[in-house]
Amino acid sequence: MARAHARHRKSRSPGATREGRAPRRVVVTGGAGFLGSHLCTALVDQGAEVLALDNFVTGSPSNVAHLLHDPGFRLLRCDVTDFVHVPGPVDLVLHFASPASPVDYLRMPVETLKVGSLGTWHALGLAKDKGARFVLASTSEVYGDPQCHPQPESYWGHVNPIGPRGVYDEGKRFGEALTTAYRDHEGVDTGIVRIFNTYGPRMRPHDGRAIPTFIRQALLGEPLTVAGDGAQTRSVCFVDDLVRGVLAFAASGHPGPVNLGNPEELTVLRIAKDVLAAVGSASAIEHIALPVDDPKVRRPDTTLAEELLGWRPRVPWTDGLARTVEWFGQASLEDESATVVGGGAPRTA
Repeated sequence: MARAHARHRKSRSPGATREGRAPRRVVVTGGAGFLGSHLCTALVDQGAEVLALDNFVTGSPSNVAHLLHDPGFRLLRCDVTDFVHVPGPVDLVLHFASPASPVDYLRMPVETLKVGSLGTWHALGLAKDKGARFVLASTSEVYGDPQCHPQPESYWGHVNPIGPRGVYDEGKRFGEALTTAYRDHEGVDTGIVRIFNTYGPRMRPHDGRAIPTFIRQALLGEPLTVAGDGAQTRSVCFVDDLVRGVLAFAASGHPGPVNLGNPEELTVLRIAKDVLAAVGSASAIEHIALPVDDPKVRRPDTTLAEELLGWRPRVPWTDGLARTVEWFGQASLEDESATVVGGGAPRTA
């Protein structure tokens, strides 16, 4: 564990990052991933010194290439399941290291569980050692296939621990429990955000999630593979809005959990048709079998985020989709080393 010896945390206000002032030094685990790279960009833009940690299993240095020559940014290859040591002071630890796509956690189930447990433990140890605020990137997957709709933070979830999605769902649920234990018993200033479906530039074309899969298929003139009849719903949030919410939460000093996501609910079939229109593609829609344990509905209750943070999504779906399609149009659509396990339908986790 990252030198988490017993000592009192430095005395500082939980609101040391409030009123829009960027924290002095921030560690972002998973900093070369989709969400992590956008967080790093926003923090550097605010004037923070940022250290991004990533083992590049699902992240890529190309996601932060635009930051590599900035004196306020440093990228370090690091597997948080092994050890985390950062010299010097740290004000904020954003723990975003984890496979997040079903393609990845089906391919790496043990690694996914390890980063949700050992990785969270090590990142918490770093925060304890430095007297830093710690924010865990949890997920709407802790609600499983929900029997409560929309999903408030008080809902305990409906999760199959031995199903194919269990390695990700239960890893995040364990991470929430560990984070809470460090707050209650170790005196660490921790917070938990539950992130709902997020999309935008820098998603991997072959990561298996619905939006990048549909865009890739449409750009290549392939059929869009919609699971089932497409009536299942998702709520999708543009990445800029999500990052704004995470940083507002980090500055709040609140323990969470707090839902961050777009409360506008779309069917998967609607998403597919909107992608076709945005791309200008004549591709057909092909209906295939539903994946195991695929949630039928997914929509956050964002009341707490609105009341606590004054946060709500600003980017309309059509605008965010257009910006994402534009980015994909300039990106390589070739297959990646993290290939789709078993092919088939995109999963909208």
